[in-house]
Amino acid sequence: MRTRLFVKRSILLSSVLLLASALSPFSAHAEEGQVKGAMLPAPVPQVASGAVEDTLKACLSRIPEKASAGQRMLAEDTCQGEEGTRKAIQDAPQF
Repeated sequence: MRTRLFVKRSILLSSVLLLASALSPFSAHAEEGQVKGAMLPAPVPQVASGAVEDTLKACLSRIPEKASAGQRMLAEDTCQGEEGTRKAIQDAPQF
């Protein structure tokens, strides 16, 4: 009698645990719309040949005339940042 009660309770408890784990929001299963498989690295930005030696004036000249104000501001900031990096490299001691 006690054995039957123990078996019934064990089966009931394991069923509840199995159901709870299947419905858990912390499930390890991927939901629809999520990326499955291996993660791909972000593309490496392509740098134009000779861009390291590029001057601020040359960089600014490549900004298209049709660029919006936001695009132009971002491009100018990028050019100024590259100019600062270029100057820092030129000022570094040579070994």
